[in-house]
Amino acid sequence: MAVATVENPLRTGMRLERTPAPCAMVIFGASGDLTRRKLMPALYHLAQERLLPPGFSVVGFSRTDMSDQQFRDAMRQAVTEFGGEQPPQGAAWAHFAEGLSYISAHPGHSEEYRKLAEALERSDRQRGTGGNRLFYLAVPPSSIEPIVNNLQQSGLAHTSAGWARIIVEKPFGHDLESARELNESISRVFREDQIYRIDHYLGKETVQNLLVFRFANGIFEPVWNRRYVESIQVTAAETVGVENRAGYFEEAGELRDMIQNHLLQVLALTAMEPPAVIGADQVRLEKVKLLRALRPLDEGALRTCAVRGQYGPGWVEGKKVPAYRQEPDVDPNSATETYAAVKLFIENWRWAGVPVYLRAGKRLARHVTEVAIQFKQAPLLLFHDQPTEAMRPNLLLVRIQPDEGISLRFTAKLPGPAIQTRSVHMDFRYASFGVPSASAYERLLLDCMLGDPTLFAHRDGVEAAWAFITPILQYWAAEPPADFPNYAAGSWGPEEADKLMAGGCAPWRRP
Repeated sequence: MAVATVENPLRTGMRLERTPAPCAMVIFGASGDLTRRKLMPALYHLAQERLLPPGFSVVGFSRTDMSDQQFRDAMRQAVTEFGGEQPPQGAAWAHFAEGLSYISAHPGHSEEYRKLAEALERSDRQRGTGGNRLFYLAVPPSSIEPIVNNLQQSGLAHTSAGWARIIVEKPFGHDLESARELNESISRVFREDQIYRIDHYLGKETVQNLLVFRFANGIFEPVWNRRYVESIQVTAAETVGVENRAGYFEEAGELRDMIQNHLLQVLALTAMEPPAVIGADQVRLEKVKLLRALRPLDEGALRTCAVRGQYGPGWVEGKKVPAYRQEPDVDPNSATETYAAVKLFIENWRWAGVPVYLRAGKRLARHVTEVAIQFKQAPLLLFHDQPTEAMRPNLLLVRIQPDEGISLRFTAKLPGPAIQTRSVHMDFRYASFGVPSASAYERLLLDCMLGDPTLFAHRDGVEAAWAFITPILQYWAAEPPADFPNYAAGSWGPEEADKLMAGGCAPWRRP
């Protein structure tokens, strides 16, 4: 395959196309894991590529006792550890670190917000941030409402001199009712156009490419419907276990953690109708319409179309690993699912009757996230004497991670005098561009500073996703599993999940 070459604007000295207005970013939960692993490395990389505005400033706000210098040192260590190929060094880090400051305060105490107001006013005077403020809530869900209310009482939620925006991390509630309550509490203070509900999956290059792939190419959209598509599979498989998130995961489970947000958002981009224009309002409207078209699961479907699992001991990547119930801080009798699979249908003219399969799990055989569009067989198999394996249906595969790219499976003739067929792949890989992809958080943070909410979840979309998922959660809560653990670590999940494919034309993919 010929390698595509794309010039890196940073290396060639070209002017970068999008730079936001000067602003200050306040990170609530600045001493936490998300800030260290994701936010600070993303911000430093944006600075290195000259995509941050002049005078950009970060105010860390957390209960941990630290000075400004200790915060800068901790963030430098974080970028060194999690920043990949661009560790902080010399003048570049010194220039970035000038804009870092820290407030040791409790986010639930209203009097502490005077310190924050003073820090932001100082940033406006000394660094020219112009009253533009971005509040990032890297905190547990229980802290969101107190922070939002305190931002309102302190007068920081709105500013006459610039803009104010708020980024809220998932989970957006734990069921439909709590999601509505959370949306209501935030909306009492911030307008919808100020609220950015972040889902880092939407910042991944290949997820974004779904829009370009579908709507910039004339050959795919005509067959992107029930007349030609047999089924859709969306998979998010992880080889890791619960790691250090047992406290959160025991409350959430895999259905809430992955399918309600990440996979339903990916499905919405995969299956939505073409928007009139590629704009935030239009794209998000079509995604909401798609999520509202999901057929609700009645009692019978809840028994047959939703499967859960929990991993037992096994072998992953050559290493023996314990069962979920043996992981640190996990209840030894836990009924929390580490695997979830759902069969659903989209009730609209484009997709009526096409089964859609979503699955996500931990301690599976491979780390892979993908969308697989299987097309129907040719209406007449002229080469019926060929082996079944050689005449498989066409498959379009969108690989989201780790090997980002798109491939198309079709049938071709083998060289030689006889007619012998074989399935082959036409393959595109993002690595062929020769330009490293920005991380999801880099793209999403930059979009928020620019005021572009296209890749962020809308309130209506969040509630539509919960409306579909909540009945499954309620059914599972009323029927505790009797067979956990029911799949071995290192496998592809419980055997029960295979029954979802009964009557279909293809089993679960084994990437």
